[in-house]
Amino acid sequence: MTYEIEKRMLHFKQPAGTSRGVYTTRTIWLVCLSDGDREGMGECAPLPDLSCDAMDDETYASILNKVCQDFCQTGELDVDALRNYPSMLFGLETALLDVRCKKEDGRSILFDTAFSRGEEGIPINGLVWMGNHEEMLQRMEQKLEQGFRCVKLKIGAIDFDQELDLIKRIRSRFSFHEVELRLDANGAFPFSDALYKLELLSQYAIHSIEQPIRQGQWAFMAELCRESPLPIALDEELIGVNDPEMKRHMLSIIKPRYIILKPSLHGGMAGCREWIAIAKELGIGSWITSALESNIGLNAIAQFASSVYGDGIRMPQGLGTGQLFTDNIPMPLVVIKDRIKIKT
Repeated sequence: MTYEIEKRMLHFKQPAGTSRGVYTTRTIWLVCLSDGDREGMGECAPLPDLSCDAMDDETYASILNKVCQDFCQTGELDVDALRNYPSMLFGLETALLDVRCKKEDGRSILFDTAFSRGEEGIPINGLVWMGNHEEMLQRMEQKLEQGFRCVKLKIGAIDFDQELDLIKRIRSRFSFHEVELRLDANGAFPFSDALYKLELLSQYAIHSIEQPIRQGQWAFMAELCRESPLPIALDEELIGVNDPEMKRHMLSIIKPRYIILKPSLHGGMAGCREWIAIAKELGIGSWITSALESNIGLNAIAQFASSVYGDGIRMPQGLGTGQLFTDNIPMPLVVIKDRIKIKT
């Protein structure tokens, strides 16, 4: 097996605002594996200031090169050795599956599922990025016009009263029977007033809220999960928790309603399978989302979701980020209303 690595910069169609700041570009590394007859492509896409394997570009490229060298020499993908490098693990997992499963017509069918074969779509949520009040309302209206019936709003960057008013206005026009609302606070609430804010939000039939307070505060998060009138989902809290026993320990303490998994952040496909299995044992739900990857990563994540949850997925997944970039990598992915599909 041989390999090549290509660094790319993607550009957002519009600034992507979170409580941590605004993204305008996105750096990724594409890994191409070849066995001499077939090639496979994977994407390594750490998020600055968030991924546990985020580092300066030169250091990341050097480690990734060594990881690829070791794999090509041994032919073995050492998952345990890569637990602390989830974006690299995910890229190599994808490339290896692509080499092994590539069809003669060039189609990249990583898993044998109805979605991967192009026979059915996966329901997804629309995503409304942070902005001022009017921008967010306009973006919400666009998502509804496009046919989304589950919409996720990023909150925490503007005044909370304005965000509450926005949600109130949405609910005055669309009932919870018409639109499922998910919220993502990205850890923006201070613990001291988080429960009060969750109580105010609970008036508007919210499906769930991701990471209301910043990660690393297990006791506070566990208290919120016990007391909150809204179901709480963990996202950032899972980053860097890579040991299986520590995963179980954390979920047993915090007891969230859901966990939200991103292979690039949460241990690649192997790590996400561990999270899902442990959560299921503890009665905790889950869904899978992308982490601002290009279509290479998004395609792999969507196919992975279809393999984990099986055919006929009903819970909307977070797989709409392929529409974010001006210079995305072409893949046979299409979003039709509120479903992502593979064109055949």
